Amino acid sequence: MKEIMTGNEAIARGAWEGGCHVAAAYPGTPSSEILENVSLYKEIDSEWSTNEKVAVEVASGASLGGARALSAMKHVGLNVAADPIFTMSYIGVNGGLVVVTADDPGFFSSQNEQDNRWYALHAKIPMLEPSDSQECLDYIKDAFDLSERFDAPFLFRVTTRICHSKTIVEFGERKEVPVKPYERNPKKNVMQPSAAKPRRYVMEEREARMRAFSNDCKYNRIEWGSEREIGIITSGVSYQHAREAFEDIGDEVSFLKLGFTYPLPDELIKKFAADIKTIYVVEENEPYIENFVRQLGIKCVGRELLPAVDELNAGIVRGALRGIEPKEAYSVDVTAPPRPPVLCPGCSHRGICFALSKYKDIVVSGDIGCYTLGVMPPLNVTDSVICMGASVSAGIGYGKAFALAGEPASGKKVNKVFGMIGDSTFFHSGITGVIDAVVNKSDLALCIVDNRITAMTGHQENPGTGRTIRGEPTRQVDLAELCVACGVKPENVRKIDPYDLADTEKAVKDAYNCGEIFVLITTRPCALIKDVQRKRANLYCEVDRDLCVKCKACMRVGCPALSFKEGHIEIERSMCNGCTICAQVCPKHAISRAGEFND
Repeated sequence: MKEIMTGNEAIARGAWEGGCHVAAAYPGTPSSEILENVSLYKEIDSEWSTNEKVAVEVASGASLGGARALSAMKHVGLNVAADPIFTMSYIGVNGGLVVVTADDPGFFSSQNEQDNRWYALHAKIPMLEPSDSQECLDYIKDAFDLSERFDAPFLFRVTTRICHSKTIVEFGERKEVPVKPYERNPKKNVMQPSAAKPRRYVMEEREARMRAFSNDCKYNRIEWGSEREIGIITSGVSYQHAREAFEDIGDEVSFLKLGFTYPLPDELIKKFAADIKTIYVVEENEPYIENFVRQLGIKCVGRELLPAVDELNAGIVRGALRGIEPKEAYSVDVTAPPRPPVLCPGCSHRGICFALSKYKDIVVSGDIGCYTLGVMPPLNVTDSVICMGASVSAGIGYGKAFALAGEPASGKKVNKVFGMIGDSTFFHSGITGVIDAVVNKSDLALCIVDNRITAMTGHQENPGTGRTIRGEPTRQVDLAELCVACGVKPENVRKIDPYDLADTEKAVKDAYNCGEIFVLITTRPCALIKDVQRKRANLYCEVDRDLCVKCKACMRVGCPALSFKEGHIEIERSMCNGCTICAQVCPKHAISRAGEFND
């Protein structure tokens, strides 16, 4: 049977066909759809974990218990999960263990562009790289078998273009693989120093076997051209770009397509290079393959012609290697207007951001999520974003620095530090920061913007939603109780409705004046949740032009439903959900809500 599938869908299908029993992940673009699709297969026990480290540890435990297990995450998630991955490389597996890393060349949805192929080399774990959806399915199936064959976890590296592009996939039936018997083996599985050192020697022996396999496997292949003038060494989606860049003379060009990319096939590369006059290495971001080829003493051309930043495409490769300017398929006489990212109409984060924007003597330590967009005008409230959970711990650090600085000789006097973090991100890695703030007497004011969903990555469940990945009811973790359990005084934990500006501004003022850790928790769900949209579908705000004095105070809330056209304030009814934040800031009460809630 054949079907058009994205790479993420094909990975999920391949995991099912390969006999996967357990899958755990934390959502992150471009990987989120992998586990969403895995969860559709009832034979696989699937979960959204609280973070990537937990996900890999769940999968690792399942593997040691004899089940085939998969964990998936975006590239920065692998940083969070690095601790168990490095140690599992020493331990090995019982059931096959596959870790999917979805890299993001081009920064489409990420704070950096790191190249996770180096993790395979650093942790000495084998790595597969598919170049289309069919290979996603085929390779992930094989990865479970190979993991058990080499007694090693496998890194499965894809990129945004592979994850989200669609190609035709032919798939089959599930391979029913029984859970392997569990046998207690502390010398292999308990990584105290006395056990770890012997396992280090085992890893070296394993790497030699894997390199021999890499030199003679179906994943690494030479595609000889009729001429031996040009040879291209490449992998992943870069293979597709290189093929397209040379399609008019494709029969003349030779390709070494690499799919098993750690360990890299030294002998196969030497064999390929021996018959080629000019070697090009085509890869995105870091010169991972190029460095290895050069270490073999082989002259090649790569990074000096191809960009180190952003993703590649056929036009870039064609221009860099052949000097051919890309042809425009069509042109238009108009330029699309700029569309800066903004919080959605009715976003539950707008009220707290607006309240914070009134303070000119605060620093707001931000985090990863929709609320990061508070940095955009006219709100302008976010001062820094580092990584998941850093709003809390970096906020503590800000406070320490400002306390040491005292009265500045110049620049901004900061009287308070606020942190801003989402509900899912707080569960992911904000809790430990709160404990630190309590124990070390920080006066951080922390805003947990709880919109009851993991919104930015596509509305996945989290511990605060009360539902599992399959929508089944489960125990809902209460954020306020959790903060109190971490040591925050109950009177310093405040739940607020961010649609109620008066209450929100009062709570922010109380947090500002408090000399110890203070937590504000907003309690409005994301405006894009289907049930929320249904209930508010007939609500909207409207402007009374007779009362409006065109002061534009309402524009300061930064709602895209509001505009100033032809000398008047207008509200786009189809976008508005009647949150009334604009009405609350209007000094003339010229804005009111109309319509009714749906039952």
